[in-house]
Amino acid sequence: MKVKIIGGQGGVTPTTKATSYLIDGVLLIDAGSVASGISIEKQTAIDNILISHSHLDHISDLAFLADNCFGLKDRPFEVYCNEKIRENIMTHLLNDAIWPDFTKLPNPQNPTLRFHSVVPEQVFDLGPYRVRSVPVNHQAGAQGFIVEKEGKSLVFTQDTGPTSRIWELAHKCDQVVGIFTEVSFPNHMEQVAIDSQHHTPATMKKEIQKMPQGVPIHLGHLKPSFQQQLVNEVNALGCPDLIVMSEDDTTFEF
Repeated sequence: MKVKIIGGQGGVTPTTKATSYLIDGVLLIDAGSVASGISIEKQTAIDNILISHSHLDHISDLAFLADNCFGLKDRPFEVYCNEKIRENIMTHLLNDAIWPDFTKLPNPQNPTLRFHSVVPEQVFDLGPYRVRSVPVNHQAGAQGFIVEKEGKSLVFTQDTGPTSRIWELAHKCDQVVGIFTEVSFPNHMEQVAIDSQHHTPATMKKEIQKMPQGVPIHLGHLKPSFQQQLVNEVNALGCPDLIVMSEDDTTFEF
């Protein structure tokens, strides 16, 4: 599996993009920067989209993706999320007031976006991928994903504070080859991180003990205002498995 980090930051600036991870060019996890981060040709090649939660930095480009690719695909983007996330997106984004309802355009029988509800921890197949959604410790219906292909599994928590269940399930996977999680705030802002259900380097140090060992841990969602401080504090942990994703438009192969 190739994971392209279109955007992996915890904020938007001229040099940082919001969360969008693209697996093998066809499976998208979150839509924070997919429309602004890759060409329209590559956008139309996406088949399935997993949405971790309905915060704006994870869904904003769903609107522009639909607009860019309207009329260019012979089938919908298939969007998978839980019912809370779908409800938030339809109520607050694709509501014909903020943005057109692309679940009905060009027509309800063949829309640009088609939503599917997922059941927590229930495995579903998307072509060669087996996917399991797992609730995590964050707002807006937050869920992480375990994605398996050809016996190898990747774990994506997306936004979360300290959590447990996704790590319990990860330990049951045959071969976890990569973990993608987050560290948003520096250590001196731990109370802010707790209140907003995010991680600091210090809380991540404790979280690592729950994870499968000896697996590369990719840390994203760094707040741009504190990026260099976060890099320094993560490096100070001295954990060789940690990889800080401080740059976008990078690819990891597993």
